[in-house]
Amino acid sequence: MKRPRPPPWLERQRYLLDFTLSSLGRRKGKNLALAALYTLVVFGLASVLMFTQALRGEALRVLEGAPDVVVQRLVAGRHDLIPGDRVERLSRIRGVQEARGRLWGYYYDVSARANLTFLVPDRFWGKPGEVVIGEGVARTRLSRPGEPFPVLAADGEVVVLRVRETIPSSSELVSSDLVLLSEADFRKLFGVPPGLFTDVALTVPNAKEIATVATKIRGLMPDTRPITHAEIARTYEAILDWRSGLVVLVLAAALLSFGIVAWDKASGLSADERREIGILKAIGWDTSEVLTVKAWEGAVVSLSAFLLGLLLAYVHVFVTPAPLLAPVLKGWSTLYPDFRLTPTVNPFIVSTLFLLTVVPYTVATVVPAWRAATTDPDAVMRS
Repeated sequence: MKRPRPPPWLERQRYLLDFTLSSLGRRKGKNLALAALYTLVVFGLASVLMFTQALRGEALRVLEGAPDVVVQRLVAGRHDLIPGDRVERLSRIRGVQEARGRLWGYYYDVSARANLTFLVPDRFWGKPGEVVIGEGVARTRLSRPGEPFPVLAADGEVVVLRVRETIPSSSELVSSDLVLLSEADFRKLFGVPPGLFTDVALTVPNAKEIATVATKIRGLMPDTRPITHAEIARTYEAILDWRSGLVVLVLAAALLSFGIVAWDKASGLSADERREIGILKAIGWDTSEVLTVKAWEGAVVSLSAFLLGLLLAYVHVFVTPAPLLAPVLKGWSTLYPDFRLTPTVNPFIVSTLFLLTVVPYTVATVVPAWRAATTDPDAVMRS
């Protein structure tokens, strides 16, 4: 059976594309250098945007288990311990389902040269004298289950605890620097008297009442600061946006270089390119065919560099541990969490990068070609 021929328009585009590829091959060095710069720009921008988006998603998933409202006591504008009787008063506020006092604090570990977070969980499954540590703490202090875990208490005494187990690495985004222990051990280490807590966590079942509950708390206890779940999420997003903005500023030099190249491309064609267009016009090509070839030329270079840069950014962020970005965007702590981000590609990010890189370069390729194609072929070849 005879195969049907493709439509004439499609056949014409195929021939024009073949000519475009051969034309690009004649200027291989220039086009490869341009494509390399293009790929580097797309790779840098896409890596920052992908990493920030994925990290924001991980943070928001972690915050799903955060309290609806956290109440802190302020003394002279600084966070202070809150009396236990406040917990009962807060639990009686209409709309609050549960109020529980929490114990947590920071401990500077001289051997690790990092701040560790000590936390008393709601239900600690160990015994007094035991701790459960995050993977970052285990890596830094070389502590494994069954080994001693010495800590300098607030009174100067060295308290030797024992590692019960390590927290699974799947939660390392929030548990890398974490040390879980019993309430008695926490109060002994930090010198916190009975009846005092670090803050109070509230559970408010109706999300619409959270703002109202926070307002009531400010009126009932003027020396406290209620922090809602939404405010915590906005703080995380602001920090990530700020850090990603710093990296984008560093990439501004590459963006400027790419802009200069695009401007040079739009300013005019090389002598060889003008001569080629003059020859094509002289042998009978019309202006639309010349512009189509130049559009294909810009699309081939820009799309190839765009897709390669996007692929390299995906591998950098989701396959490797993003070594170029992790120290800046994960945080400033010594105990960097070691975790894999969930692969996500935001269509908005891809389309924005496409519009900012592919479209301008393609247009910059067609504009000077249109000027040359509408000029007398003899004048073009003589120029």
